[in-house]
Amino acid sequence: MKDRYPERIVCLTEETTETLYLLGQEHRIVGISGFTVRPPRARKEKPKVSSFLSAKTDRIVALKPDLVLGFSDLQADIAAELVRQGLEVHVFNHRSVAEIFRTIAVLGGMIGCERKTTELLAELEQGVEAVRSAGANLPRRPRVFFEEWDEPLISAIRWVSELIEIAGGQDCFPELAACSLGKDRIIADPLEVVRREPDIIIGSWCGKKFRPERVAERPGWEKVPAVVNRELHEIKSPLILQPGPAALTDGLHALHKIIADWATTGSA
Repeated sequence: MKDRYPERIVCLTEETTETLYLLGQEHRIVGISGFTVRPPRARKEKPKVSSFLSAKTDRIVALKPDLVLGFSDLQADIAAELVRQGLEVHVFNHRSVAEIFRTIAVLGGMIGCERKTTELLAELEQGVEAVRSAGANLPRRPRVFFEEWDEPLISAIRWVSELIEIAGGQDCFPELAACSLGKDRIIADPLEVVRREPDIIIGSWCGKKFRPERVAERPGWEKVPAVVNRELHEIKSPLILQPGPAALTDGLHALHKIIADWATTGSA
């Protein structure tokens, strides 16, 4: 029956909004994050009720949602306040590629759309495996430093690190990728990046434009292979730093293009 599943959903982050649109269930969404850019039509169709670290609690309550979806410990306070207001809240806390797939599966089950979700998962899995195969066939694998933030210096979160490997590269800081919190991925000594000699540097500074010239001017970085060969690239954060379909599609494809271009035509 229709009332067995949530019909009025507020999405506090973009990835659940994008997933619901891909499942053809956008009619259930009654509120979204102001940071949502995927799909573009969502910004025109749905009221914006939150940022990432704050939310318009009164407005969310007024929408009378039967489910609010959030992401990570960073939204714990928002979730707690909404629970105190009597709302049903589910906060996903996924950090890996496998967990992204699981989150999509769980969300599909929560709204009673198992068949469409199975089809979406199969499509996403096929895309990821196609890139994995292409990455494995590259003639060489570059060392990649993914810079999530510049001040302080923060390296790639786990799903990004895994996508780098799938795309055909080698994450320069795989040990930090295992840390779920940004504060635990801070590189205290910027010269450690120099010592690891990345062939490619990819910046994705959430909320601001990546500035490759500033990276190249960092003291001691002038001999980094990526700086010498001008392999400084940007991938916009909505494509890679939201743990949902975008990261598995456009984000992964952007990573693979950068890596494949280096592997086939870049400097040795």
